[in-house]
Amino acid sequence: MSYRIGLVGKPSVGKSTLFNAATMNDVPEGAYPFTTIDPSIGEAYVRTPCAAPEFDESCQPSVGMCQNGTRFVPVKLVDIAGLVPGAHEGRGLGNQFLTDLNETDVLVHVVDFSGKTDIEGEQTEGHDPRADIDFLEEELDAWYLDILEKGVQRFESKQLSDPDPEDILAEQLSAFGISPAEIKQVILAADLDVAPLSWDDDENERLARDVRKRTKPMVIAANKMDTAAAQDNWEEIATDPAYEHLTFVPVSAHAEKALKNGAEQDVIEYTPGESSFEITADLPAEKEAGLEQIREFVGEFDGTGVQQALEAAVFDVLGLKAVFPGSASGTWSKGPFRDCFLLPEGATAEEFAYQLHSDIGEGFLHGIDCRSDRQVGADTVLDDRAVVEVISTNQ
Repeated sequence: MSYRIGLVGKPSVGKSTLFNAATMNDVPEGAYPFTTIDPSIGEAYVRTPCAAPEFDESCQPSVGMCQNGTRFVPVKLVDIAGLVPGAHEGRGLGNQFLTDLNETDVLVHVVDFSGKTDIEGEQTEGHDPRADIDFLEEELDAWYLDILEKGVQRFESKQLSDPDPEDILAEQLSAFGISPAEIKQVILAADLDVAPLSWDDDENERLARDVRKRTKPMVIAANKMDTAAAQDNWEEIATDPAYEHLTFVPVSAHAEKALKNGAEQDVIEYTPGESSFEITADLPAEKEAGLEQIREFVGEFDGTGVQQALEAAVFDVLGLKAVFPGSASGTWSKGPFRDCFLLPEGATAEEFAYQLHSDIGEGFLHGIDCRSDRQVGADTVLDDRAVVEVISTNQ
């Protein structure tokens, strides 16, 4: 399974710069609205400690890479076309934006914390980043509310056939990947009666918001944190109780792009996500001074934040775990530790077998925990960084 992280936000906040920094692609960047129109899709990576050293092996990744004992596991990163207020009504690139957004598993909302772009993405001074955070959530909530209300109307029209309301609502909201059981959980958690026709407007809005939070979780990438204005805003906003449902990560996409460019040009040694780097070439004084400013920033904030934002989305918000296919006997048919899979938090040994191949899953007999050399059954929930050999009749 390849998880998709959607980069969202208003125009001109550095969203495409972050995309390029994470993927080292070359999509257009510019300080004007709708630099991006069609979504760009690239391969980014999230980090997990490689299991190979524990088994005295040198890993040979089939995808991604391994640097100094850190495995970089691929994820899909989608740079979604710029958003403006009124998108749920079709304004700007609204309909296309919402369609592209819905094909992702988790959102990283890139916000200009320096306050130098207004709500439309135009250059300004002193803009409150809270307005950007709020408007995206409000746009999504309005979109969800419109679809939810259509579901309530469908339920009303089918009352004579006595349908379960959660079935009707889940069918209406099926594009968001929510099941009838999950809809019912959300309704009960909101302390509502399982009776849509009894809900008032405020209750409809609350339910739409709760479904949106469940199906489109979000990380705030507080971009341009290498500026004093952004740091001042961070102190006020990141601790605001109104945003306790969001995860905030301080970011400088510009710094990450500069460091990766330097590493590609062999003028620095830098491992993405780390809080330090080494200059390895003689540079003009101006470039060296720029790198020293970046060094000060990454030292203070424990990195540029680009890797951290992606990993917060994958591991903290989605709750995914890394699992390695292993060999209990130490005999590797295709090389040691070629693969590393990202699986949902509750994934079992049998579900892992299906990730390897549908035939392997269908013939699943048992797994072997390669650390303890113990047999694990089909329903065994795997730990993060588990190393498991799957025994199947179809191998």
